[in-house]
Amino acid sequence: MKDIAALRRHFALTLFLLAGVGGGAAFAAEAPAATVAEGRVAGVREDGLRVFRGIPYAAPPVGERRWRPPAPPEKWEGVREAPAFGPDCVQPSYPAASVYFEPPRPMREDCLTLNVWAPESTDGAPVIVWIHGGALQFGSSASPMYDGGEFARRGIVFVSINYRLGVLGWLAHSALSAESPEGVSGNYGLLDQIAALQWVRRNIGAFGGDPANVTVMGESAGALSATYLLASPRAKGLFAKAIVQSTNMRAVPHLRDAAFGMPSAEATGTALVASLGVTDLAALRRADPKALVAAGLRARFVAQPVIDGAVVPGQLVDIFDRGEQAKVPVLAGFNSGEVRSQRALVPPVPADAATYEAEIARRFGDLAPAFLRLYPASDREESLLAATRDAVYGWATERLVRQQARAGQPAYLYLFDHCYAAARARSLCAFHAGELPFVFGVAGRPFGGLSNWPMPAGEEDRALARQMVGYWAAFAAHGAPSADGAPAWPAYGKAENFMRFGARPVAGRDMLPGMFEFQEEVMQRRRGAGEQWFTNTSPLPNQRLMD
Repeated sequence: MKDIAALRRHFALTLFLLAGVGGGAAFAAEAPAATVAEGRVAGVREDGLRVFRGIPYAAPPVGERRWRPPAPPEKWEGVREAPAFGPDCVQPSYPAASVYFEPPRPMREDCLTLNVWAPESTDGAPVIVWIHGGALQFGSSASPMYDGGEFARRGIVFVSINYRLGVLGWLAHSALSAESPEGVSGNYGLLDQIAALQWVRRNIGAFGGDPANVTVMGESAGALSATYLLASPRAKGLFAKAIVQSTNMRAVPHLRDAAFGMPSAEATGTALVASLGVTDLAALRRADPKALVAAGLRARFVAQPVIDGAVVPGQLVDIFDRGEQAKVPVLAGFNSGEVRSQRALVPPVPADAATYEAEIARRFGDLAPAFLRLYPASDREESLLAATRDAVYGWATERLVRQQARAGQPAYLYLFDHCYAAARARSLCAFHAGELPFVFGVAGRPFGGLSNWPMPAGEEDRALARQMVGYWAAFAAHGAPSADGAPAWPAYGKAENFMRFGARPVAGRDMLPGMFEFQEEVMQRRRGAGEQWFTNTSPLPNQRLMD
């Protein structure tokens, strides 16, 4: 089997060279190489950078390894060519009309790989580890949006990772818990992310990176993952900073007990497995992975962390309230139009102001006047968009920044509020993930693979992208964001400082006056009553975030 795998890798590299990428035979002779714990890897040179793709950071999670913590990667002999991304983890397709749709790529259960972009010659460089979004059931490090080249050109060693998704990454079940030495199950996707960070700790020096200066960075489900990495004792010491773009702090299920209006994670897993007609783990591990993903969709399985007392010791709000999170600098923010692309989260707009105000009074009681001051009936649609945004993203982001600042850590808050022509034309100003072309520096450049995305294309957009990449790279390097020709970004502090990214960066104070205090009070009351607090504007029949 090892010989066959080696032949496949050799064949892939041969096709890559014959396609003319990188200069043919001369390119092969000059291919950059690095030695990691498992063996030697050969990458490619692209635009003056060293790029390595599809490097395994864990053993394939297949067969008996399905629904187990990731095992160390297998060693190989000779040189492993790494010119191309590994396969995506098994997942459903986005609807073709979705703004987030990407053409399908090869998928396999054997998908735990990572990619590295590094400057041509560097030593002791800061490192970013990127965790993609996608509701913990979609997404891939191979998305063309996540090109790490712009960060590498600024002296960063940039790493992007795949991790198990959906049912394959987040299923809990009593039989799985029974076979675990710790008596737990679920959280396999989070354990994958931790394994990737451990691989980086062991190996990133071979690419010129500093293992003591690693920043975890993620957006949406990746930001949620980064927040859980801050909270998980298993991730302590594996990173020095965190960049968190559009996180949330919803309640998640407990492993064995019903809580906050949700059944236990094991009960949910038991119902899902019963729907398959499978009676034992051996048969479940033989099941076709695509059939399992399809079953998860039918059952409306929500991929999310599980409170197991080990990997995830408690709800995020409780861990941060107790000061048990990692004490590291954070840069965190959200987008002004988050839910413009997530309308399923927004309740129906009442027909008139009187109906709106009556419904708010019914739901919020003595807090209704505060709600209506923040989200008035004068523009009911915009008010509900803002209220849902704040309940999901705004409150959680500012809470994270406040808690890190309270712990004595540098903490930086932003609001992405830029509306460019293509987004405005589709009523998607500053939509969820809309900051990504700016953060990755691809705004205004020819771009393929995301045909439904309203791409920014103007010189103003390119200038903003240069500044945002600069802020992000400086934070990863030194723990304080800065950019050439851009205003100073003060830490949150007692003044509640933040940076607004509109057409250009502008520093300000008290981002959305009264928002955090109101949403915090609602959360505290719902937590005390044992209720879910993910959205505070409507009941929540479906927690899935389409990002």
